[in-house]
Amino acid sequence: MEREQAIDLLKKYNKEEFHLRHAFTVEQVMCYFAKENGEDEEFWGLVGLLHDVDFEQYPDEHCQKAPELLKQIEASEEMIHAICSHGYGICSEVKPEKEMEKILFAVDELTGLIWAATKMRPSKSTKDMEVSSLKKKFKDKKFAAGCSRDTIKQGAEQLGWELDVLFEKTILAMRESEDKIEEEMKEYQ
Repeated sequence: MEREQAIDLLKKYNKEEFHLRHAFTVEQVMCYFAKENGEDEEFWGLVGLLHDVDFEQYPDEHCQKAPELLKQIEASEEMIHAICSHGYGICSEVKPEKEMEKILFAVDELTGLIWAATKMRPSKSTKDMEVSSLKKKFKDKKFAAGCSRDTIKQGAEQLGWELDVLFEKTILAMRESEDKIEEEMKEYQ
């Protein structure tokens, strides 16, 4: 599958800037982790890009509708499993098994929290964000209340990582890709 096919499918079912930004962010974060782990950056990125393909139009069927939509672009069973596993215990019974799936599960909610924290910073950037400031936002349950702290903690546990490690790596991934994501988002602003 080509990235353009994936983007076309994403845009067919997602119109809101917020959802598109989140998709591009998770794509880039997954590419970062793939590179760090010596894995297929393109595949991991496509999984990140399409992980919420069904969320905007089918929020009550999230992770349930995804397989049907993904078959439109002949997504592999491996990709479908990975995408559906990010909702494990919330909207899916598909358990994250592979390292990629566990990372996706862990970073999905966390990227949202980091993005919300970034918007509150004077710089509006992850480039000067530190783990300590993210930890403060993480502890404040009212801040970005829609980002599940329990899911983030569970994701870190599945990976066998301390929360600080997950925070640091995800901030670094977002920092590295921030300019690329901003460039991608120009057509939606």
